[in-house]
Amino acid sequence: MAMLHTVNESPFETKTLESCIGLAKSGSTVLLIEDGVYAATANNSVADMIKNASGINFCVLGPDAQARGIEGKLADGIKVVDYAGFVDLVTEHDSVQAWL
Repeated sequence: MAMLHTVNESPFETKTLESCIGLAKSGSTVLLIEDGVYAATANNSVADMIKNASGINFCVLGPDAQARGIEGKLADGIKVVDYAGFVDLVTEHDSVQAWL
């Protein structure tokens, strides 16, 4: 069962993303929103955690990345989605887990 996980907290302030990755199954997608988008930047302390998360897809909500001035600083392999893409992700997955 493919699950969409949303993470809205900065990985530099909480362990929410780490917990999410630890429990997410292969085939799942993690969508980084709000301050969670900071995890998608290249060359940061959590970049290896994302890179080594085998079988998990990572996306970032483009408007949130843009609002935080990081849209040009995203790591390779991170897909950027708009609000319509967010809706598409919800409909493509069997369930959604919000990590708060």
